[in-house]
This record gives sequence, C-alpha cells and structure tokens, in this order.
Amino acid sequence: MALFDLPLDELRAYRSASPEPADFDAFWTKTLQEAREHELDARFEPVVTGLRTVQVYDVTFAGFGGHPVKGWLTVPVSVDGPLPTVVEFIGYGGGRALPHQHLLWASAGFAHFVMDTRGQGSTWSVGDTPDPVGSAPAFPGFMTRGVEDPESYYYRRVFTDGVRAVEAARAHPLTDASRTAVTGISQGGGVTLAVGGLISDLTAVAPDVPFLCDFPRATTVTDQNPYREIGNYLKAHRGRTERVRETLAYFDGVHFAARGRAPALFSTALEDQTCPPSTVFAAFNAWAHEEKAIEVYEFNDHEGGGPHQEAVKLRWLTNRL
Repeated sequence: MALFDLPLDELRAYRSASPEPADFDAFWTKTLQEAREHELDARFEPVVTGLRTVQVYDVTFAGFGGHPVKGWLTVPVSVDGPLPTVVEFIGYGGGRALPHQHLLWASAGFAHFVMDTRGQGSTWSVGDTPDPVGSAPAFPGFMTRGVEDPESYYYRRVFTDGVRAVEAARAHPLTDASRTAVTGISQGGGVTLAVGGLISDLTAVAPDVPFLCDFPRATTVTDQNPYREIGNYLKAHRGRTERVRETLAYFDGVHFAARGRAPALFSTALEDQTCPPSTVFAAFNAWAHEEKAIEVYEFNDHEGGGPHQEAVKLRWLTNRL
C-alpha cells in the first residue's frame, strides 16, 4: 500500500480544522457529574486461571448511567505495596478477551486494568458488557449510534466508562493512584485521548494509532471502516451532515488532546488508511503538555508498531511510573 496522506514534514505541522463546541467543557462536566451520582461499586473477584506468576481479578464497576461494566485487573503475585498502574482500552469491535491474553504489564511489575467495551466483543476478541441503551436508526457498527445528538451518542457512554474505569482501578488497594497511565490501540487509543483530557492527574498517556480524531478530515480522506460508517449513514440520511458533524465535535480526540495534562507518547503509521496519520498528528500537535513524542512507522498500515511499539512503551512507562 502506497503512502496516501500528507508528507511527513507537513504532518508534523498539521493542525485540525475541527470546530470545538463552545460548551465542550460544560458538556463533559455535566456528563461525569451525572455518572458519579451512581456509586462506583467496584468489585474485584479473584479468578482461578492456572497462571502462576500473576493474580487476576474479575472486575465489575458502575459506568455511564450506573450500568455495570466489566474488566480484568491483573497484578504480579506476592506483591507488597501499591503498584504503578496501566489502564488499557480495547480496539474497535473487541472486548476484554481472556485473562491469559493480557500478561505484558503485570509481567513487568505493573498492575494492569483492562476495560471491557460496552456492546462490543463479538468480532476479534470476546467481551462481556452489554450496552443497555438503544438509539435511533444507525448504520451497522457503533459509529452512528445516536449520532445526531451528543447526549445520546454511543461514545458519550464509552468515554464515561473509561473515566470510571480509571476510578475503579485506583480503588483497589494494590494500585497506586498517584502513578496511573492510560493506553490503548486504535479505538482504545481514542478512548485513551478522551480519558487523558478528562482526568487531570494521570502520570502518562500512550495512545497508539488512535481512532476518533479529527473527524472532519478522517471522514473525507479515507473510505475505510469504521470512519466510512459515518459516510454510509449520511448517504442514506441526506441533509443531516451538519448535525452529525456538530455531534462528533464533542467526541473529537483533538479537543481532548488540547486538555492533556500528562506526558504523552503517540504512535502512527504512514500507510494507515483506517486511522490516517494526519488525524493522529492532529491530536498529537494539539496535545497540551509540553512533554510529548510520537513514534512514526513509515511502511506500516493499521498494525502500526505492533510488538516494537509495545517495547517502546514498556521502556517509556517504566521511566515514568
């Protein structure tokens, strides 16, 4: 696959034209206040997995609307004190999977919290969290569920779940709330950016090939799903483009990035047609904290850096946590 986006020198200077809603902060303050009216009720049930070097807990906590959200907490065995903690969010269509699929961070001495994604987990990895909220007519997938109103949009619930997942992770006695990082790939990277903009005291933020960034460009520069779901919705619902764009602006990673208060490590791939590099650089260039870096994989598609980026993140987070 050939390079299709802006040249790298232009990417490094690229800024999004995504308009920020005037009430962006008020919208998210209200959303999180409503979520916190429900007790977090984080429950951690030990799981027998056959793994000898880690202990796994099956987690349930109250997310958006007080709805139960699942997760895994994995910690090294025989730990003596609060551990630096990595909270991870999952890529599009996937769920929290099975405990033995998440061993990297606990093997390195961290506590590792994986959030299930409501309504997903029936494609490439299994999930266990339903989304009890319906929506108006939508194109198949998750991108257009409730997309004509920010109050009802699907990612309002997911991003709120992400904030509550950090709160749940910090509620366990083996985690150190003062040393908490968030990370994720693709959709998980988009949730990472949102949580990084909504929680002010994170230690580090590490989104890889993040999705849900710079919607005005993403929905016109690539015809790959999931962004194409929005175009297909508008193909059927003619005349609603402006309303949809107004909704998406409340969920654009660029605007969350402008509120990022922690060091950040991004990654992108220049042949990535799923999350085009210009949309990733839009969020990176908007990231507010002065300590930030981006790993660029010139000849990779949406797999990005894969295990190579995991190694980079492991070194980077070890130095910060």
